[in-house]
Amino acid sequence: MTTTPTTVALVTLGCARNDVDSEELAGRLEAGGFRLVEDAADADTVVVNTCGFVEAAKKDSVDTLLAASDYKDSGRTQAVVAVGCLAERYGEQLAEALPETDAVLGFDDYADISDKLRSILSGTKHQSHVPRDRRKLLPLAPADRASTQGVALPGHGDTTPTAAPVDPAAAGVSTDATTADAATSATQAGNAPANGAHHVLVQDATASGSQAAAVNAGQAALEQSLKGRTVKASAPSELTIDAPDLLAAPASGPRVVRRRLDGGPMAPLKLASGCDRRCAFCAIPAFRGAFVSRRPTEVLGEAHWLAENGVREVFLVSENSTSYGKDLGDLRLLETLVAEIAEVPGLTRVRVSYLQPAEMRPTLIQAMTSTPGVAPYFDLSFQHASGPLLRRMRRFGDAERFLELIALVRSQAPTAGIRSNVIVGFPGETEEDVDILCDFLSRAGLDAIGVFGYSDEDGTEAETYDGKLDEDTIAARLDRVTRLAEDVTSARAEARIGETVEILVESIDGDSAEGRAAHQGPEVDGSTTLTGFPADLAIGDLVTAEVVGSEGVDLIAEFAAHVPTREGVAAANLTA
Repeated sequence: MTTTPTTVALVTLGCARNDVDSEELAGRLEAGGFRLVEDAADADTVVVNTCGFVEAAKKDSVDTLLAASDYKDSGRTQAVVAVGCLAERYGEQLAEALPETDAVLGFDDYADISDKLRSILSGTKHQSHVPRDRRKLLPLAPADRASTQGVALPGHGDTTPTAAPVDPAAAGVSTDATTADAATSATQAGNAPANGAHHVLVQDATASGSQAAAVNAGQAALEQSLKGRTVKASAPSELTIDAPDLLAAPASGPRVVRRRLDGGPMAPLKLASGCDRRCAFCAIPAFRGAFVSRRPTEVLGEAHWLAENGVREVFLVSENSTSYGKDLGDLRLLETLVAEIAEVPGLTRVRVSYLQPAEMRPTLIQAMTSTPGVAPYFDLSFQHASGPLLRRMRRFGDAERFLELIALVRSQAPTAGIRSNVIVGFPGETEEDVDILCDFLSRAGLDAIGVFGYSDEDGTEAETYDGKLDEDTIAARLDRVTRLAEDVTSARAEARIGETVEILVESIDGDSAEGRAAHQGPEVDGSTTLTGFPADLAIGDLVTAEVVGSEGVDLIAEFAAHVPTREGVAAANLTA
């Protein structure tokens, strides 16, 4: 008689939004009795959080699933499960095309992921979902979406009915986020337990003390049975992680369970999900759904929890951060929220990503360039610079308008970091369009540029367009613009020599340390090598340094001084 496998490894592909989703899945799996392991070869079950953005990302996801399936022949792995964007987007089609994968789960399966995995491991065949347009699951009017129940939003929690909720005051819940959420129903975030358990439970503040006492009695028994699991973190040492108590979840309102998978000092924090824009080349809204903001108190509560667990920089992510709050009755809510997050004890930096140029506004620029603790960092998705081609893409703007926006940002913060992505080879693109794009990039002086060659995406408007370019033409244009982008960003980095920057230290190896300055976003924007630092430098420290050299987009900087952490919360002793 065999024992039901309980170990699981999570492999995450794609963007920072997927990182958040994986940590939600990790929290749910821990709560459901699974033990997480770092190495897929040591897992009874491998869960691959896939990316379905563009053709290259889809191929990478498929290759990863196939590689994981090999462990079923050579290791202890008994099941490989696909989740994430590729799984949601293709559902039963992916399951049929990849019989090596034991199940394909969609977003609707996340709430009871533990039960799903146990069923799969017991030999039950999972019936994969039929792909559908998730935009149609929510009301057309943004203001009507907050009250809609039963739609799965990864990273937002769920509305599963549960036992009576816990009184936040009795549970030691922070209530700092009331200002930004005055127009919405109050939700509060549970503080991290004193024993250092790495989970967060965001819950409504609606229970009476007697209800909380009743729940706590059952909670104690559950906690006793779940304590003491040991999992591998990214650090060489092991962390003892106690599963969160699902009995303490609210009877209504969002519930988020999260367990960190990365021990570093930066963590993504989800602002919203979905997108209401209709860019002709993009399939994301169809499988991520319409735009839905998380409530400010929910975001702020999770920021508190992250800080309490060693995070020093939060990276606010969504499909479109500039739309935050429009469905909550306040399109300028982001301006208020970033200021409140920046005041969270222990955090040293707040960074906002995924900004739509057409939705940028003076108040948001001012908040991002003048609020202490908020990085003057602008992740602006231009996509191209030719006005006529942008209209064909169903986007707004042109080279001159984008240059005006960049000038406005730099008039308020001359050293602000500005990055963007562009697409070359879009159907109907002419040589003149490419010249306009290259001229724009030469004049814009961006810090980081991602260049992508166009490929048809299933179900998009652009897939039906005429004027498709052949692969050789797209490849040639991709090479031309990529080389220019490398020259432009290298020149921008070199121009920072002599500048004083603030660096978040992310790794230390002997006499070498590495981190990121305010203009450098995680993973894709380069890094800064720190020299001449003192022996007491620790991962998670924020320091000032003078830039003395550059290599491509990367900087070399000489240590100057530590930046004090606000309100006396010391940086955690983290390992990379």
